[in-house]
Amino acid sequence: MRILVVSDTHRNEAALRRAILSQPKAEIVIHLGDGEEEAELMKAYFPKKKFFQVCGNCDWGSTLPATGELTAEGKRIFYTHGHIYNVKYGLGEIVAAARAHKADILLFGHTHEPLCEYEAGLYILNPGSLRGFGGTYGIVDITPAGIVTNVVNFN
Repeated sequence: MRILVVSDTHRNEAALRRAILSQPKAEIVIHLGDGEEEAELMKAYFPKKKFFQVCGNCDWGSTLPATGELTAEGKRIFYTHGHIYNVKYGLGEIVAAARAHKADILLFGHTHEPLCEYEAGLYILNPGSLRGFGGTYGIVDITPAGIVTNVVNFN
């Protein structure tokens, strides 16, 4: 199963649409915040894909949750925008939260800086931002052989 992970689109509907179109095999799209409106629009354009979202610090007035969890192919995914875990100052808080939720995969945004790491049984992915030149997004592939995470340069 392929999961497209995006964050911090900041009203760039066109970039989000292009990212989704560039990954036709992705069954799930997870938007990690700061782009609630365009993420909602994509649900209508791509009705066969499953969408999951959390609110970001710039999604003012949002009723979306701050964190989310899902299980895909037997793997637990914990996802959030990241601001409530102070990710701009380190990963300690957010990694602890992911471990408390018994996650196999941690997804977060907020920093606009892509990150792809593996730490003692936990895959950590920040897709960066689709906004502006040099945009990036993330891919999570879950197969019988294991988990692979990647950051894709988009522009």
